[in-house]
Amino acid sequence: MSQASISAIPVVVLVSGSGTLLQAVIEATKDPQYGIRIAAVGADRAGIEGLQRAEAVGIPTFVCPTHSHRSRLDWDVALAEHITRHLPAEGSGDLAADERPRWVLSAGFMKVLGPAVLATCAVLNTHPALLPSFPGAHAVVDALTYGVAVTGATVHLVDAGVDTGPIVAQRAVPVRRGDDEASLHERIKVVERDLLVRSAHQIITQGFARTDRKVTLA
Repeated sequence: MSQASISAIPVVVLVSGSGTLLQAVIEATKDPQYGIRIAAVGADRAGIEGLQRAEAVGIPTFVCPTHSHRSRLDWDVALAEHITRHLPAEGSGDLAADERPRWVLSAGFMKVLGPAVLATCAVLNTHPALLPSFPGAHAVVDALTYGVAVTGATVHLVDAGVDTGPIVAQRAVPVRRGDDEASLHERIKVVERDLLVRSAHQIITQGFARTDRKVTLA
């Protein structure tokens, strides 16, 4: 497996689909200077390409489907347990008190994380729009429907809301004449992959400061 050395900071990556964001992080971890290694890849459903990408390079995987639990709270607790099995014991996820929390990358993970996971780790998420505009699962269609001239990608810390966490980085993507959801989303994904790779390296390996909603990278 071509990943950074064991001394690199471990993260768990969560996916729900094809795993192109995950693949970008896998490629980045091949550089020892990146400073991050993928300890495991988790998904909310089996048989997806994202899991296959991880397995192809020897990264441990796990599946935690919501339908296997009595409630979303039970699912959230089970997901938190999966995460802690793959990350070191130190780090509570309390960003105010802990300089090195456990880290999770939400890379196209299409489930809202609950209190058990958020108490266990810090989560970095990507979103295909310039938040706070167009939160939720249909951001690309919503932007097209609204008629904006510019949309983009956002990397943010996850909180209890839906795409409401403090913003870490953003990059604009112009909307072209004749764009449909597929063409616009594809251009956003290119930006999103680079933004996630760069932001994860900065915030996880170099640290950050947070004042209210403002995140300042070290």
